[in-house]
Amino acid sequence: MVVTVDMSGEHGKHAWRSEILARRAALSAERRADEAAALATALREIDPGAWACAYVPARDEPGSTAMPEALRTAGARVLLPVTGPPGPLAWGEYTGTAKLRPARYGLLEPVGPVLPPETVGRAGLILVPALAVDRRGVRLGRGAGYYDRSLAAASPSARLVAVVRDDELVERLPEEPHDIRMGWTLTPHGGLRPVSACRAGHGHDIRE
Repeated sequence: MVVTVDMSGEHGKHAWRSEILARRAALSAERRADEAAALATALREIDPGAWACAYVPARDEPGSTAMPEALRTAGARVLLPVTGPPGPLAWGEYTGTAKLRPARYGLLEPVGPVLPPETVGRAGLILVPALAVDRRGVRLGRGAGYYDRSLAAASPSARLVAVVRDDELVERLPEEPHDIRMGWTLTPHGGLRPVSACRAGHGHDIRE
């Protein structure tokens, strides 16, 4: 069942971001911990394939380091984004929480070689941070555009998974031509489920 947020899709992206960030900031530490544990449990129940892209949630993002750890435990080699100038993300291989270092924007990055942006093409499963996602797979990010630029190099067969809280799966979000649609969502109580049959943003649709 899709849970909706009581906001009109006519609101601009700024209004959506402000509303969702305020909701996240109001969550209790206990609620955050429960949802993070549920997301990691859901990931342990899927086959991530040989390579997967993940990230370490920062600030009020749902999840924890247990997400990339769950994928690694399942047998995947896990790539995490490495911050840099505006543009496609570089990547580093996750080899455990002890080998993470603080980075810009409050993020944690892998210690070790920095891999080029096209490395994302190896991944069969890509976890993407989001503030919200709608029924069509339209994702709302924070506005920097790193992931929209990066996902252009993803494999056409990769599962693009927006990670959101349950009430951040909404009816309709504003969409721009450069936005790349997600094929799946991962939520604490809904687990992993498909939301869209195609990926937009490349000038043509790619059937999942």
